This record gives sequence, C-alpha cells and structure tokens, in this order.
Amino acid sequence: MPFSNSSDLSPSFILASIPGLEAAQSWMAIPLCSAYILALAGNCAVLLVVRAEPSLHAPMYFFLCMLAAIDLALATATVPRVLSFYWFDSREISFAACLLQMFLIHTLSAVESTVLLAMAVDRYVAICHPLRHAAVLTNGATAKIGLLALARGVLFFLPLPLLLLPLPFCGPRVLSHSFCLHQDVMNLACANTTPSVVYGLTAILLVMGLDAVLICLSYVLILKAVLRLAAWRERLKVFSTCIAHVCAVLAFYVPLIGLSVVHRFGKDLAPLVHIIMGNIYILVPAVLNPIIYGVRTKQIQRRILSLIHWVLKTN
Repeated sequence: MPFSNSSDLSPSFILASIPGLEAAQSWMAIPLCSAYILALAGNCAVLLVVRAEPSLHAPMYFFLCMLAAIDLALATATVPRVLSFYWFDSREISFAACLLQMFLIHTLSAVESTVLLAMAVDRYVAICHPLRHAAVLTNGATAKIGLLALARGVLFFLPLPLLLLPLPFCGPRVLSHSFCLHQDVMNLACANTTPSVVYGLTAILLVMGLDAVLICLSYVLILKAVLRLAAWRERLKVFSTCIAHVCAVLAFYVPLIGLSVVHRFGKDLAPLVHIIMGNIYILVPAVLNPIIYGVRTKQIQRRILSLIHWVLKTN
C-alpha cells in the first residue's frame, strides 16, 4: 500500500541485500571493513603528515588535505551503517536518516569534484604561469576556494532531499544499494518525480559535469605548454607533477560514471552489480588517494615510513 510521509510518523526504507547470499553477508563485510579501516588510516596519515611537515604547507597539499577530509566524511557517512546492516541485520533506515545520508553523499561528492578542479587549476598555473603561481594561489585563496567548494555543494544539492520530502512512497520500499542515493530513493515514489529528475540531472551536469569539462580543458592547456619544451626528459619531468592528480581524478570520476551508467541502463542487472558499484563509488577514492599521493610525494613517504617504524618499535 502506498503511504504519505505526512501521514506516516516513521516512514522507512529497506537497504538492499544480495538475494541468496544473506547468510554470507557477515563474511562479505570483512573486505568492506578492511577497506574502510585502510581509508581511515591513509587519510588521517595524510592530514597528520601535511600538518607536521613545513615543506608541504603549499596550496597543492592543502587541497590534498581537503580531499582527505572529504573522503573521511563520505566513507564515515555510509560504511558504518552498511556494516551494521551486514553484521547485525539492521536493514531498516528511517526516512529522515535516509535523506540526511543522501544529502551528505551528494554534497560531499560535489565538494570533492570542485576541489579536484581547483587542483587542476593549481597544476595549470604552476606549469603555464610559474612566476604568478605564488601570487595567485596563496594560502588565503586556497582557504576561500575550500569554503566556496563547500557552499557550492550545499547550495546545489540541498534541494534534492527537499524535493523528495513531500512525496508519497509505495511499498515495498527496498533500495538497490546498501545506502541512500537520490535516484534510488526517487524511483520508489508513487507520484510525479519530474521536478526531482530535472533538478537532479541539472545539478549533476552543472557541478560534476562542468568540473570534468574544465579539468579536461586545464590538461589540454597543460599538454600544449609541456609540448613546447624542447627536451623529452624535461617534458616528462614537468608532466610527472600532474600524474598523482590525474590518478585522483580517474579514481573519482570512473566510479561516478560507472554508477550513473548502472542506474540508467542497468535495471536488468543482478543486484550484486548495483551493490558492488555503490561500494566502489564510496570507497575507491578514499582508499586510493592516500596511496597515490603517498607514492608520488617523498615527504609523505618518509613521514609515513618513520611513523610505521615507530609503531613497530614501540610494540
């Protein structure tokens, strides 16, 4: 029976389980928990290393700290709830909690996209206009960019839960993921969702879509500047400063595009595909970003290795 949120004091949704594998979910949660712990450890290490290493007090590494904080918040907003479902069979999530989780996921993803764009601009200015880099990207400007990224995410994605709030929903209210996403929740509504569809698509295009185009444009300009250099060795040396950022962009946008394709064209796919793609979207950037920048940054490598050595020595 359909119900209205105004008439039901505690509407709720059911998180997706894997048909036929419910008994094995507690074991399947182990790799998910391991990835979450790795994401926590890696991103906290990045924050501590940048804070402790004066040579890393530069815009690029402040942006990296923003990425680390976003990834920590995004993973923490979703994974503990998923683990409670897998380990304690807590499948039901209240309507308010679902809307809050949905808002956090989409807003933090938008903020991460904006920060990745800011890092692309940082690389563009550093390579194409090196003499102006220190004047353009000051620490104060970096902080303002971070605040603008947060404000942009909130302003664009706050309307998503507000548009869903008055809608009636039909039973069974079973989601296709282990957490709440806008399109997933919207598809369960028993009313006209055109405003929500139009606004959601517009917000995605104006934030993630526009950011992706501008990031590509930045790298076209960077490649043009690099190819003007005479020696191949010099070209490789200059472009190598962008490799970590390119990997971070791919780690964010490839799962995002994959999840969008699954939502748009994968209605007949097995539920396992939806669940795996959702978990990849949440955890892959959080796990990979510290590894990518740890491998590419000698100061981060040195500090993390010394921290590991100290922990092993004390134990």
